[in-house]
Amino acid sequence: MRPWLERANRLLQLGFLRCASLLVPDRQRAEWRREWRAELWHVRQERSPEGAVSWHGEREVTAFCLGAFQDAFCIRRSGRQEKPDFPAMEGTARQCMMAFVVMLVASYILSLLLPGVRAERSLWSRKVNANLVLIQQFDGDGSQATISPRQLRRWEERKQKYFDGFAFYRVTQEIVGVEDASPGPQNKSRSKVRWGVARASVNLFALLGIPVQFGEAGGTPRGDLPGVILSERTWKSEFRADAHVAGAVVHLGSHVVRIAGVAPDGSLDLPGHADAWLLDPEVESGPGADGYVIAHLTPAGSAEIWASRVHITARGPDQSEEDLMGVCVEDWHPTPQGLYLFALFLAVLSLPAITAVSLGESSPSLQQTSWLGRLRRWSFLVFKIALLLPIVYFLSLDLAYGCTTLGREQAGLVQLFSTFSMCLFGMRWVLKDQRQRCPVCLRRVVHPAQVGQASRTFLAWNGTEMMCMGGHTLLHVPSLPTSWFGTQRWLYLDPSWAFLFVGKSAGMENEAISGLL
Repeated sequence: MRPWLERANRLLQLGFLRCASLLVPDRQRAEWRREWRAELWHVRQERSPEGAVSWHGEREVTAFCLGAFQDAFCIRRSGRQEKPDFPAMEGTARQCMMAFVVMLVASYILSLLLPGVRAERSLWSRKVNANLVLIQQFDGDGSQATISPRQLRRWEERKQKYFDGFAFYRVTQEIVGVEDASPGPQNKSRSKVRWGVARASVNLFALLGIPVQFGEAGGTPRGDLPGVILSERTWKSEFRADAHVAGAVVHLGSHVVRIAGVAPDGSLDLPGHADAWLLDPEVESGPGADGYVIAHLTPAGSAEIWASRVHITARGPDQSEEDLMGVCVEDWHPTPQGLYLFALFLAVLSLPAITAVSLGESSPSLQQTSWLGRLRRWSFLVFKIALLLPIVYFLSLDLAYGCTTLGREQAGLVQLFSTFSMCLFGMRWVLKDQRQRCPVCLRRVVHPAQVGQASRTFLAWNGTEMMCMGGHTLLHVPSLPTSWFGTQRWLYLDPSWAFLFVGKSAGMENEAISGLL
C-alpha cells in the first residue's frame, strides 16, 4: 500500500472513532475515546505485524473502528435505562412551581389570542336596563305575537303614566345570502340560508341597553344601506366569530343591507328566536302583522309589579277596554365567572369521594421538622392550589369559547364540565403530590420497595416504603389500611443515616429553602 494512501486510511479510522465518541454522554466521552484508541493500536499490531500493511488487515482494522458505533449506541441505551421513568416525580419544589407558572402564562396568553374568548370578555361588562316588561295578551303565553303596530301607535300618542318608552319588533323568515366583505371587484356569495329576521324599531337596543359590538355606535350602518345587527349565535355559526364582520353586505330577501354589529345572546330571553335584527324606522308606522312590544316602566309602574307581572288595561281601536299583561324581562345569564365558581364548589364537595384529604401521620422520632419547615410545607401546598385555580379558569375559557361555532348555551356546558373535571382531578393530583413530598426538603420520595407479606397484614406491617434522597425521611404507605395503620406515615431518620447520603442532604434542603421562600 502506498504511504499516502496508508496515512489517509488511518486518518479515516481515527475519524470514525471520533464520530462514535460524539454519541457517548459528555462525562464518559474522553474515557471511551482513550479506550478505543488503545484498542486500535493493539488491533493494528496484531493485523499488521512488523509494519507489514495489507488490504485485508486494513479492512479488519476499519471494521473494528465501525464497531465503536455499536458500543456507543449500547452506552446510550444503558444510560436511558438508568434514568427514572418519571423525572418529574423527583423534582424539587422550585421545579414544580415553575411548571405551574409556565402553564398559567401559556393558558392566559392563549385566552388573549383566541377571538372567541376576547369577544366573550368584551361582553362581560354589559348592563341591561332594568324595569323592562313584555306586553302581551292577558291569557297569552308570551311566545305568540299579539300586539299590532296600530295599537302601539295609539299608546305612543297618549301621555303614559306607567311607561316612558316603547319598542316594537316582529319576526319573519327570510332567505339570506352573504357576500364576502374583502376588497375586490367581484364578491363571491355564500350558500343561501334561512334566518329568523326581526324587523325592529330603531330605539330597540337603546331601550334594552344592550351594547352592539364590532360596529359603529348605536348600530348605525356605513353608507346608504340599512343596517342589520346579527345575533351572537348567527355571528359564530355563519361568520366564525369574525371581529371585522361590520360592513359586510347581506342579501336579505329582496333587499340589500349592511351588517352594523353583533348583539349578545343570552342576556334577555326575548321571544321570537331572531337570528338578526333589522332596524326599520317604518316598522311602527307602516301596516304589518302583529309583533312584540317591549316597554320600560316608570317608578310608578315599577311599584305596581307583583310577582314579576303587572296587569295592564288598554283602550282598543273601538274604545273598548283590553286586558293585557306585562311580564318582566329579567336580565339573567350565567356568566363565565359564576359557572367557574359553581363548578369549583361542586369539585370541592366531590373531592373526598375520590381521594383522601389527609396528608399522613408522623411517627414518633427525635428529629422533627421546625416551625419554619412546617410553614414552608403548608405554604407550598397553598401556592400550588393558588396557581391551579387560575390555570383551570383560563383553560376552561379556552375550551368553551375557543370554538366559535358553539352557542352560548353549549359553551356554558363545556365550561362547566371542563372546570369541574380539571378542578377535581387537579386538586386530587395536588394532594397526592403533597403526600409524597418529604416534609423537610419538599422533594418527591423515590425508590418504592414492597415490604412485608400480604398474608401477614394483621401481624406485621405490609406496604410500600419510599425514601427521601436527602436522607431525611422514609414514607410508609400501607397496602391494606388497618386500625393500627390506617394512613401513610412519615419516619424521620436520625443523623446516623447521613453517611448514606453524603453531599445530598444539605444541598437539597438548601435548594428547597432558597427556591420556595
